[in-house]
Amino acid sequence: MLKKIMIAAVLTAGIASNAPASDADILRETQDRADIQQLMWKYVRALDSLNEDAYADVFTEDGQFGTGERAAKGREALEKVVTDVKKGRTEREAKGEPKSPAMHHVITNSSIEFVDKDHARYNAYWMTVFASGGKDVPPRVAAVGRSVDDVVRVKGKWLIKLRNVAPVD
Repeated sequence: MLKKIMIAAVLTAGIASNAPASDADILRETQDRADIQQLMWKYVRALDSLNEDAYADVFTEDGQFGTGERAAKGREALEKVVTDVKKGRTEREAKGEPKSPAMHHVITNSSIEFVDKDHARYNAYWMTVFASGGKDVPPRVAAVGRSVDDVVRVKGKWLIKLRNVAPVD
């Protein structure tokens, strides 16, 4: 008898775990996906517009761009990523070099995997493209790669915990 009860319990547990998601779960996940896509849009716009505050704002307080010893971790370091780009442009222009064309970060083929309700992994390919510098200077693809981003919900808001633009397969 105990064996039959245990088998029934195991089968019932299996059925419950394979039960379809509720409408509320589907709606929450759909909203989360939209919010994560919006987060990544804010990320590229902040970077391309060289807005260091907006850039740091898309990360958690201890958020990190990159891995290893060259990673930028924490708000101050993340802001410095953008201020260093601005500084480099200003220095080049001061030396008489042409003004840098607009920068466009393109994220494509994205896929969102939910680890749990407050943690997701955002997989994508990316490109850094510089706009045309005039009729004789075509747009230029400066870099391409793949990214794996850990995003988390903090106080109801999705933020980047770790942006890894050079994951190792």
